[in-house]
Amino acid sequence: MPRRLPRRFYDRPTLEVARDLLGARLVRIQDGRRIAGIIVETEAYCGEEDLGCHAKAGRTRRTEPLYGPPGYAYVYFTYGNHWLLCPVTRPAGQPEAVLIRAILPTEGLDAIEARRGRQPRPHWTDGPGKLAQALGIDGRLNTADLTAANSELFIESGRPVPDRFVTTTARIGLYTVPEPWKSLPWRFVAALPGDLTQLEEDA
Repeated sequence: MPRRLPRRFYDRPTLEVARDLLGARLVRIQDGRRIAGIIVETEAYCGEEDLGCHAKAGRTRRTEPLYGPPGYAYVYFTYGNHWLLCPVTRPAGQPEAVLIRAILPTEGLDAIEARRGRQPRPHWTDGPGKLAQALGIDGRLNTADLTAANSELFIESGRPVPDRFVTTTARIGLYTVPEPWKSLPWRFVAALPGDLTQLEEDA
């Protein structure tokens, strides 16, 4: 039976959390119904010393949620057009988080289609801004407690993804970030969605 991931899940090294979120299910409750998908791509962002992380600017009004307790949502606006979702990791005061980059939709497909139907179905949620739009995630959910029983946004346990189905690469879009931060293999990608569906059935 799926369960909401508890705070202790997030209160761990960020790279571990990013890897272990693969196969978990991101859930949005809206108007009393579930809209959800299996997480298939993540990126780790690890504190003020990580020049790819927003926390490099220190503690600001925008980055304040990164310094909060683990298991809270950091939802931010970027490129003047997209909301992105990051579960906060590590103890309070350590500004680290995991960007959810892609999901495989599994529930509330009609709602997702209404928001993303102009795009081919394989591209409904294959990017962090796309999945936020598909699930109705925006700034109102910034600082939401993903572990609270009454939260409208949370992550459930799923099927663990074996290492043979996972690849790591450099993070996406860090064009102006210097090395070594630009090339660190802190992006985690699960098997192709169709393969992951089969994995769920076989696990």
